Amino acid sequence: MQFTSELLLDDGVLERQFSLGETPGTLWTPGSAPAPLILMAHNNGLPKGEPRLVARARHTAACGYAVATIDAPGCGDRPRSAADEQARADLRRAMRAGRPVDEIFESFVGPLVEKAVPEWRTTLDALLSLPEIDGPVGYSGWTAVGIRLAVVEPRIAAAGFFAGGYVPRAQREEARQVTIPLLFLLQWDDEGNPRQRALDLFDAFGSKAKTLHANPGGHVGTPWFEVEDGVRFYGRHLK
Repeated sequence: MQFTSELLLDDGVLERQFSLGETPGTLWTPGSAPAPLILMAHNNGLPKGEPRLVARARHTAACGYAVATIDAPGCGDRPRSAADEQARADLRRAMRAGRPVDEIFESFVGPLVEKAVPEWRTTLDALLSLPEIDGPVGYSGWTAVGIRLAVVEPRIAAAGFFAGGYVPRAQREEARQVTIPLLFLLQWDDEGNPRQRALDLFDAFGSKAKTLHANPGGHVGTPWFEVEDGVRFYGRHLK
């Protein structure tokens, strides 16, 4: 892991850009160390510098956590395959025409998950070797990647999932194997994610400690207080 830049923020949080092989990432660490780690993933190919993710990460780090995000394959500025680009173009056309889009989502989100999870695990290995980071580990964000990580990565102790991203069929099946504490955020009027599908997914999780927070509004309307509630959730399970 090579750190390429650093910025000390007003609240004492240190923001550093890093590279790990071909994987670019950002790490935020609080002034107090060592700190528990939260992996923060964005949905379906958005960049690690997406403003809503950065705001969540900085706030969470200021509350005493190390927070890391990466651009996994096909995400952010990393190259996409010709098949991925074609699928995204097909998706835009189908959405404009009001046609069903599930199979198109399946064609590129499923492979994104398969490529992303190994890089997240490699990143986790590198992060846990840093003296300013101490376990346990939490996860926040993209549900499809989070489900797979929760199944294959025993170091993850708690997770917060956002219901707004498409979850491939394979991860919907794997949800039954997820047993760690969960906080599941649902926008009740999400125009891109059928409400009943999200409720069925919540029901499928095998966790005994799982909480559903639902708020009115569309895909990007999650209220800020859910970020603060998320910090309290991680406080219960990581500290």
